[in-house]
Formats: sequence, C-alpha cells, structure tokens
Amino acid sequence: MRQLEKELHWKPNEESNSIAIIIKHISGNMHSRWVDFLTTDGEKSYRDRDSEFVDDIESKELLMEIWTNGWKLLFNSLGNLNEEDLYKTITLRQQPLSVLQAIQTEVTHISYHLGQILYIGKQIRDNDWIILSIPKNGSKKFNEMASTKRNCE
Repeated sequence: MRQLEKELHWKPNEESNSIAIIIKHISGNMHSRWVDFLTTDGEKSYRDRDSEFVDDIESKELLMEIWTNGWKLLFNSLGNLNEEDLYKTITLRQQPLSVLQAIQTEVTHISYHLGQILYIGKQIRDNDWIILSIPKNGSKKFNEMASTKRNCE
C-alpha cells in the first residue's frame, strides 16, 4: 500500500471493489475466522459481511491499522496451534472442516484478494508500479545476480 495513497479508493466501475474495500473485507474475514478459531464457528454471528463492501474508511492510517490487526490475528492464531490441533475439526458456516482444510481455505481466499490488490495497483500505476518479484524481462538479470551471490558465499 506504500505505492498508493488516494488511489486506494479507485475502482473502474460501480460493481468493482477498490483496494480499500478489499482490505476491509479481508480484515473482516480474518477477524471472523481467527477469533476463537478452534472453539467457535469461523463465520461469527457479529460479522456484518455486507458492510465490508462499503467504501467508508477514508483514512489510510485506519485502513492500515485494520489490515495489520487482521494479519496479526491470523499469524498469532497459527503460531499458537500445536501439532494435535492440526487433527481437530472446526466449523465454518456450520460445516465441519479439518483445521488443515480451514487453513487452506483461508490462505486461498486471502491469496485471491491479494492478487486483486496487486492487479488494481498495477492498473493505476502502470510502469511506475514497483513489482514485488521479478519484473518483466528481468529474469536473466535476476538469475545472474542470484548466481553471483551464490558464488560469493
């Protein structure tokens, strides 16, 4: 989000989601799924999913706080799991899932939306978007640098 400021609310049409909305949705999803992960249904009764798709958070700072809190909750919950927990069954929307299935479901869901955020960011910034991995036509240079680094170690 460092590359964007006011553009966090940009969307190409009314049916699309802005980055701000996606952040709000992912965070709401993480709070629902990871609070009391092993003991309560992953779709909390207090969650208002529909409100996650209303673009009503103007402050980038508040968006980043919501974003960070969701990630902290997810990583703390995962970090507190032990080996025995991985064989337990939890519920998500009143359906039983193994803990591993629930983790896979969440990782897939989050990855999908992170891809949307990156795609929107690249649409907005075009050539000014800083690629998070290897840029187009940059594989040869990357491989040469990696090879040089390995040879120096």
